[in-house]
Amino acid sequence: MGVVAMQGSFAKHAYSMGRLGIKSRAVRTPEDLKLVDALILPGGESTTMTLLLENEGLWEPLDAALETLPVFGTCAGAILLGRQIDDERVRCFNRIDYLAERNAYGRQIDSFTTSLIIPSVMENDFHAIFIRAPKFHEINADIEILAAFGSDPVLLRKGKVLVASFHPELTEDSSIHKYFVDEIVLKSR
Repeated sequence: MGVVAMQGSFAKHAYSMGRLGIKSRAVRTPEDLKLVDALILPGGESTTMTLLLENEGLWEPLDAALETLPVFGTCAGAILLGRQIDDERVRCFNRIDYLAERNAYGRQIDSFTTSLIIPSVMENDFHAIFIRAPKFHEINADIEILAAFGSDPVLLRKGKVLVASFHPELTEDSSIHKYFVDEIVLKSR
């Protein structure tokens, strides 16, 4: 499992994979992309992530790798995987068809936790952590909504792409990471 390690909570994603017995590799160079079977694009700050990916020469190779590799994007990673947003400093990979609204639930001080019911992923509720989380708008009809917070979709899937507006890597529950591996990575081989 490759975890893009430019900025954000990449170490926590690697830890979540480790709890499942899956080896992960930090992805910082185009060469690293050749050594992975799937990717995680973590949360962080989307303008900073765009800048770092471009400055390190990773944007184009990552864009090419996303043509074939399964990917799980959380928070800022989910923003980058969607369509263009209303901030020209943020580039998007256009891998899943929605518009993302940055910081839609408020600033850092407005962070919160809530229980989500995700029947296609797990039997119990998932304790979700929202930190400057995006909202997804204009979601294409071919995208599967796996979980919602109120009327807001927060966990989406289309083919080999899984996105969450929250941070599953910050909990001790690896159920969503396990779903990504079992239902997306292994079944896309």
